[in-house]
Amino acid sequence: MLQPSVLAALLAALITALHAEDPQDVSPSLERIRDSHEVPALAAAAIDEDKVVAIGIAGFRVAGGEEHITLADRWHLGSCTKSMTASLAAMLVEDGLLRWDSTIGEVLGGDCADMDKAWRGVTLEQLLVHRGGAPAHASADIWTVACGRLGTPSEQRLAFIQGMLSHSPEVTPGTQWVYSDSGYAVAGKMLERAAGQPWETLMRERLFEPLGMTSAGFGEPATAGVVNQPWGHRGYEAPYQPIPPGPDADNPPAIAPAAAVHCSIADFARYARWHVAGARGEGWLLSPESFEKLHTPPPEQEYAMGWAVTQRRWAGGITLMHQGENEMFYAVMWLGPAENTAFVATCNADGDNAADACNDAIRMLINRY
Repeated sequence: MLQPSVLAALLAALITALHAEDPQDVSPSLERIRDSHEVPALAAAAIDEDKVVAIGIAGFRVAGGEEHITLADRWHLGSCTKSMTASLAAMLVEDGLLRWDSTIGEVLGGDCADMDKAWRGVTLEQLLVHRGGAPAHASADIWTVACGRLGTPSEQRLAFIQGMLSHSPEVTPGTQWVYSDSGYAVAGKMLERAAGQPWETLMRERLFEPLGMTSAGFGEPATAGVVNQPWGHRGYEAPYQPIPPGPDADNPPAIAPAAAVHCSIADFARYARWHVAGARGEGWLLSPESFEKLHTPPPEQEYAMGWAVTQRRWAGGITLMHQGENEMFYAVMWLGPAENTAFVATCNADGDNAADACNDAIRMLINRY
């Protein structure tokens, strides 16, 4: 028998499909934007009233190559992964496997014998809102361990956080906001320990499959030896340097819960649509209370759990947004719950030109839809 959450997701997808119209192809507009910023490729989509109303692609998988981008191609989302990890955390909290105030000491004390005592009282919630004292940048010795990529992704995460937690926090936990991939690595390990499964398995089974994100995966999207997906590109302006698939094409799996997911532009839009519905009290897989928790920053802070929370006139008030990059790809999502709308854009390069191209694509879609 299907679980109620999965059944609800299937019904929602069926209803959307029955009422959806073919989205407008905005590829010609994206090509003009791509060309003006000289980036290898660009993709974007717009959601309005719970359906994709516009989608498009432009450019090439590899700068200077001949393989054109397709709608099925997958894009690295960088730190847009953070809200996905936080969403998974909310699911485990609803399951009773964790609490928002579960501490590192409670969950991971048995894994980290050399844990500095200052970490023991840091909570899951503090890690997800970047107030757990985790460093903005892991120390060189710990990062060297991560880049060694020894063992399974879960084993790599454990070795990474064992090293990090043996040092004292960068700031006193609970006192300051410090944006930290390392903090999300610790949170991801807490989820693994609580559920008894790797983070990647939990993401597939609890988030990607119920949402119909069939293209979603982890790490660089392309396969070694072929140009079957977009390659990331280094450099901050043209000519960009294409990076072939391999260890240099993404961050190590140790910090995957912070920045590792890839998917198609349509699935990126599908994920954004889910959070818009959740913010409107119309979501599934999570309760309205959990969505509210995810989307509400602590006092005197504009960052919630994987979401920057601000206001825009086009959104009719509150917006949820996040950008992501791994120095080779760039992605951004903007959600306007009051207007039941969302916009996403991706590029297979990083830096100012890539950010400007994605922002211009979002601006174009906002002006039209």
